[in-house]
Amino acid sequence: MGITYTTLPSPNGWLGGIILIDVKRELKNAAGRIFLTITYEPATGWVYNNWLGSQCLASVQQGADASLEVVADNESSQLLNDNRLVAGPWSQATEWLVTHWVPRALTAGLTHFAHITSPEPLARLSAENLHHRIRGAFQMQIFNKKIQAEEWLQQAQAELIVAKR
Repeated sequence: MGITYTTLPSPNGWLGGIILIDVKRELKNAAGRIFLTITYEPATGWVYNNWLGSQCLASVQQGADASLEVVADNESSQLLNDNRLVAGPWSQATEWLVTHWVPRALTAGLTHFAHITSPEPLARLSAENLHHRIRGAFQMQIFNKKIQAEEWLQQAQAELIVAKR
């Protein structure tokens, strides 16, 4: 896991500034190829998953569990799940995600799941199936573009701030 520290100036000039910590994990398959990069981005407050290549049940389980650790460790309620570089379907993992991962994601505090779909039809179908199966557990939206997903998460953050007032 890579950790990057960034020091921002303190608004009042004391304490030496504010430290933001970027957390980055790379998961590799048996061939040594990266299949998932997980990043906690303190500036946005969400966890970003960038999935690469073909995914099987084992890789989805390993990646989903690892991303949930980052969500919990950073007390993030939002996950940006990027599948634009995924090849093929991952529907074999849907049942496991719904029955095992979603309940733990709720316990970890996940409220918003933005999913950027792959342009491949079978991968998109897998995402739509997951979306249909988890309706109501937490907010999930499917997007074609990263900017749309980011805007949705930003809007959710803004609504939460207003609701807390």
